[in-house]
Amino acid sequence: MSRLLPHPAGKGYTPAVDTNNELEHGKGKSDDIQWHPAFCNAIKLELEEYENDLSFVFEHPLTTGPLKIDVLIIKKAKDVRIEKNIAEIFRGVNIVEYKSPSDRVSVRDFLKVYAYACLYASTEKDADITDITLTFVESRHPRDLLDHLEKVRGCAVEKKRPGFYIVSGDPLPIQIIDSRELSADDNLWLKSLNNTLDAQGWRRMLGEMSRTGRKPGLMGAYLNAITRANRESLREVYEMSEDALAFDRVLEEIGLTAKWEARGEARGEARGKAEGENKVLGLFRQGYTVEEVEKMLAQGSSGNIEAPPGGQR
Repeated sequence: MSRLLPHPAGKGYTPAVDTNNELEHGKGKSDDIQWHPAFCNAIKLELEEYENDLSFVFEHPLTTGPLKIDVLIIKKAKDVRIEKNIAEIFRGVNIVEYKSPSDRVSVRDFLKVYAYACLYASTEKDADITDITLTFVESRHPRDLLDHLEKVRGCAVEKKRPGFYIVSGDPLPIQIIDSRELSADDNLWLKSLNNTLDAQGWRRMLGEMSRTGRKPGLMGAYLNAITRANRESLREVYEMSEDALAFDRVLEEIGLTAKWEARGEARGEARGKAEGENKVLGLFRQGYTVEEVEKMLAQGSSGNIEAPPGGQR
């Protein structure tokens, strides 16, 4: 299970990026992208209407060892009803396992998380195994796992709606979510958490951010992941003038413009927010990627930026 940062959803997180590690077609290497903190942001965004009714615990430790639940969602009041499609099976305690776009939920993963539920019920005070649910989220069709559930465990699996596979016949309520199949109307944040986000997907997400006024702290890890994983489509969005303001906001949410401003202040220069934004936007116009701009910031290149070998892009 990938490592989660403690409670990342409330704070922006900027992981170090190795610009030499890239996939073809301009996508960042999935292993370098912090998908789990981004998922923590996404699941909170999906359920933000019920933030007063739910408690979110990220990387909940089960023992003194390395066993940790990806996301634990606990109802504050057992009788509260969560009217959201991803929470229809929820009971009092809900264990969520997430896999990044390059990974899948294997049968071994399923058995491990099922054991987490049993261990939680046996170690937590007043925990009831019948009050626990399991949710698995991945970005591909869970063919092998569904086959195991039906043929080995004797469960029935129903595709209740696109992307939702509901398992019955087990003591625990179980659902498997293929985020690729989700509707952007109903599950925009989980749907967009991938490395195949196109320009239309960016515009839809940026429009929703602008409409609702998302808080930068809640979006930091999420935006860091998807910008690194979708560089080419992000650049396409930037090049479209009607999306300029929304793109500026993405830069601000990620923290790039703030870093330019802070570096200018450290050098005793009277630079304001506009200059910081112009500096970063200028680099994008030259063809630099998000990762490359991050690397320049880390190296302290806030003054004269040299073009890569071969001249300006």
